[in-house]
Amino acid sequence: MVVDEAAVVARARAGDLDAYEILVERCTAPAHRAAVLLGAGADADDVVQEAFVKAYRQLGRYRGDAGFKAWLLAIVANETRNLVRSRRRRDGVLQRAGVRAGPEPHEPDPAETAVAGERRRFLLEKLRALDARDRDVLVCRYLLDLSEAETAMTLGLPRGTVKSRTARALGKLRDRMPVEEVPGA
Repeated sequence: MVVDEAAVVARARAGDLDAYEILVERCTAPAHRAAVLLGAGADADDVVQEAFVKAYRQLGRYRGDAGFKAWLLAIVANETRNLVRSRRRRDGVLQRAGVRAGPEPHEPDPAETAVAGERRRFLLEKLRALDARDRDVLVCRYLLDLSEAETAMTLGLPRGTVKSRTARALGKLRDRMPVEEVPGA
């Protein structure tokens, strides 16, 4: 049974927890992928949970311009940026104190698990080497399959900026991937 998203959001705004559960079920997988690919790593579950809590509390502010998923992914992106900033601050404090942070617990990266073959791993390696602004726009457009408008909303950028940044980021990615280095080429 297909249920109209606007109707589900309206029910959730009215306090229907079952309706909000429908939204959570629909958006958990893309929210988790976004968190991982934007840098949350092993903390992606926490980021997604926090994003859903914040989204629920802020449902009154949701305008419906680009769809609930894009609005939620904007919250996920902000939560991930906050996490990455706090990690940097924590690691900086530990370095200044002369304490070495312990190794991150090794968990398989869901993005790497989902990819098949050496070419995909190579591409992800090159994508991760891009600066965060370029990487974020490419992740949203091509790995999360968001439209320009949804990417703009997710990243808090004007649509034209998304379009130009995407073109530049693709050019940078192409420059980092000479044909002779591509496995299987």
